[in-house]
Amino acid sequence: MDAARRPVFDATITPHRSLGQNGFRIVMTLVCLASVISSIPFVVLGAWPVAGFFGLDVLALFVAFHVNFRHARAFERIIVTPLEILLRKVSHHGREAVWRSNPIWTRLERQTDEDYGLLALRLVSRGRSVAVGAALSPLERAGFADALGSALASARRGPDYGAP
Repeated sequence: MDAARRPVFDATITPHRSLGQNGFRIVMTLVCLASVISSIPFVVLGAWPVAGFFGLDVLALFVAFHVNFRHARAFERIIVTPLEILLRKVSHHGREAVWRSNPIWTRLERQTDEDYGLLALRLVSRGRSVAVGAALSPLERAGFADALGSALASARRGPDYGAP
């Protein structure tokens, strides 16, 4: 029974973020310095309210990055075993949606476009379907679809009882 519960495929998909925490600190430091340096002549000339508008720009940028980092908390985890497929989607708010299915009755549907590549992936089982890999680029999604498709085929064959 242990071989039947061993994962054939286990992947976690997270949204791509090109700027990490250190990069964020560097960008915000540079923007703050530029804002302060740019506002000094206006303060010296007596137009001090302009400095406040420079501060609003920094605040708006900070809020935008904060929202971006919050959305980066979302993820999808898909585990395929010979007994079941478990898809766990967690939103950036922390809400969790779980989708379970038997690999024998599940197929992987691909929506492709000749210009853009693989646009969408869906797991379909007994009239129910769920999108998977939406955070991936079309090229990454194609690689993920190939790996998931071969994992589904392997799960349908069942556990390898000859393996140690």
